[in-house]
Amino acid sequence: MFTGIIQAIGKVELSETRSGDIRLTIDCGDLDLSHTGLGESIAVNGVCLTAVELQKQSFSADVSLETMSKTSLGQLAVGSPVNLETALTLNTALGGHLVSGHVDGLGTLVEMQSDARSIRYSFEVDSEIQHYIATKGSVTIDGTSLTVNGVEENRFDVNIVPHTQQKTVFQYYQTGSRVNIEVDIIARYLERLLQGRAEDGKVKDQQMLETLIKSGFINHE
Repeated sequence: MFTGIIQAIGKVELSETRSGDIRLTIDCGDLDLSHTGLGESIAVNGVCLTAVELQKQSFSADVSLETMSKTSLGQLAVGSPVNLETALTLNTALGGHLVSGHVDGLGTLVEMQSDARSIRYSFEVDSEIQHYIATKGSVTIDGTSLTVNGVEENRFDVNIVPHTQQKTVFQYYQTGSRVNIEVDIIARYLERLLQGRAEDGKVKDQQMLETLIKSGFINHE
């Protein structure tokens, strides 16, 4: 698990094809690896990877075909900047929200607009995950924990303050950039709860459904 608070910007040092999938070596920049051991997890652009080799200031991880199909990691070139975060511990401050590192899908940056000292970024996502994203809810973009400003069909936007702009790969985005999206883990479990239905097709817990609709977590048609 992670917090969505990016600890450093690294870069791809090496990308090796190995029997169809790839092994990435990441130069970790300012990331502190002193407490990270082999087999432990590091989030790279929001994707939980297992460190299979460790050097003083870099690590290597294997990226499976499944991960390549669901994330942008297979598109990274040598020199590409990446967001990095080591796994949280029981004494880690939870400054963002609980992030699993299991990406739900890809989003596309469609617009950037100045908003006072911030920049408002608008993304489009596939229909499979759009219903998980709610106004004022949490979303993870390339590993960064963010609050959703607004949602319209398959499009949502977030505001990036100067600090986040400087400390994450948001500074490198351009219109058309593809990003890893992880929805709030709570939304996943809420959907699973609401899949339990009585024989007549009605939601078993109607009161919970009405509360979720009123709070904006789900749309009611």
